[in-house]
Amino acid sequence: MKINRHILDNGLRVVHHEDTTTQMVAMNIVYDVGARDEHPEHTGFAHLFEHLMFGGSAHIPDYDTPLQQAGGENNAWTNNDITNYYLTVPAANVEIGFWLESDRMLELAFSPRNLEVQRGVVMEEFRQRCLNQPYGDLGHLIRPLAYRVHPYRWPTIGRELSHIADATLEQVKDFFYRHYAPNNAVLAVTGHISWDDTRRLADKWFGPIPRREVAPRRLPAEPRQEEERRLVVERDVPVDALYMAFHICGRDEADYYAYDALSDILSNGRSSRLTQSLQLERKLFSSVDAYVSGSRDPGLLHISGRLSDGVTLQQAEAAVWEELERLCQEPVPEAELAKVKNKFESTYIFGNINYLNVATNLAWYELTGQAGDMEREVQHYRAVDAKSLQARARQAFRRGNANVLYYKSISS
Repeated sequence: MKINRHILDNGLRVVHHEDTTTQMVAMNIVYDVGARDEHPEHTGFAHLFEHLMFGGSAHIPDYDTPLQQAGGENNAWTNNDITNYYLTVPAANVEIGFWLESDRMLELAFSPRNLEVQRGVVMEEFRQRCLNQPYGDLGHLIRPLAYRVHPYRWPTIGRELSHIADATLEQVKDFFYRHYAPNNAVLAVTGHISWDDTRRLADKWFGPIPRREVAPRRLPAEPRQEEERRLVVERDVPVDALYMAFHICGRDEADYYAYDALSDILSNGRSSRLTQSLQLERKLFSSVDAYVSGSRDPGLLHISGRLSDGVTLQQAEAAVWEELERLCQEPVPEAELAKVKNKFESTYIFGNINYLNVATNLAWYELTGQAGDMEREVQHYRAVDAKSLQARARQAFRRGNANVLYYKSISS
C-alpha cells in the first residue's frame, strides 16, 4: 500500500492513500484527546465535544446540511484516548469535506444555546445507556474497581451526570482550545483523490489554522495491583452476570499482541475455550465473552458472561478460573494458535479493503507512531508464540491482579 505523508507548518499531520476502485473519498480526523484528559470533577467533556462539533462552527452554522446536499455522510466516536470524526463524500465534491472539517477545527460556534442543546442530548444518552438500560452502569462499576488513580477510572460518557449538567461555556471553550488543534490531530484522506489534490486542499483549508499551545500529558501511573478486588451489586436485570478484569499492558507495547491473542483463544468463535467449554458443553453461561480494552495506557483484559438458570456466580467464576489456570499451566497447541492468527489476519485484511476503514486506521497509526505501522500488524500477531502466551497468561491471570464484579439480579 502506498502511503503519502506530510506535516503542515501548523503541525497537522496529513496521511493519504489513493484508491481508484471507488468514486468516493473518506476523510478521518483523529484528535489526541479523550476521557483520560479530563479533570476528575469535569468528566464527560470529550464525549460532549463529539456532539458539540456537529452544532456549527465559526463560519458554518449547520454542519450536516451542506454535506448531505453534496451526497456525503458523517459520524464520530470518542473513547478514553481519542476523539474520531469521519465523513465520506463523492470525489467530485470532496472540497466540501475539507471546508467543513477545517472550519470546526478553527473554532466552534460557542453559544449558550448550542451548549444547552448538546448538553441535553448527552445527558439523555447518559440516562438511556447507563441509568435505564440493564447492566448499563457496568463501566461506572468495573473501572473504579480496577483503577484507583489513573483517569481510566471513569467511562467516556462521564463519571457523573452532574458533570455535564454543570458544565459552563467557559469550561467548554477552555477544553476546546487546549486540545482541538492542528498540532494535536491527524487528517487521513483515502479514496478517489490524488496526493497532489490532497496536499493542495489541505494547505488551502487547514494551513491557515494557527497552532495552539497543547500542554504535555502528565497522567498518574496506575500502581501495580497486588490484591484481589471484589464488588457485589444487585440490580433489576434479567439474569446474574459475572465480570472480571485483569490489568495488562498498553496498546503501544509489544506484549499487547499476546494479550489480544489470549482473549481470542478464550472467546472468539464457537470453538474458543470459554464458549465451547462453559457455554456449549457445561451450559454455565448463556453468553460469554473476553476482550482487551486496547487502550494506549496500560489497559484491561475483560471476561464477562451472563449465567444460565440455576448456576451460581461462585460456580461460574470457579469455572472461568479453571480455564485461566489451563492457559497458565499448559502451552496453547500450535493448531489452536494458528487458527486464531489466521482469523485475525483474514479479518484485518478484508477490513482494509474498505477505503473508510483504511482512513480510520491510517489516522490511528499515524497518531500512535507512523501510518505505515498498520501494514505490520499481521506480522506482530504472527510473531506471537505459545511461550509468550503462557508468560502473559501467568502475568495477568493471578488472583492479586483480578477485579471481580458479581452483578446480581434482584429476582434471583
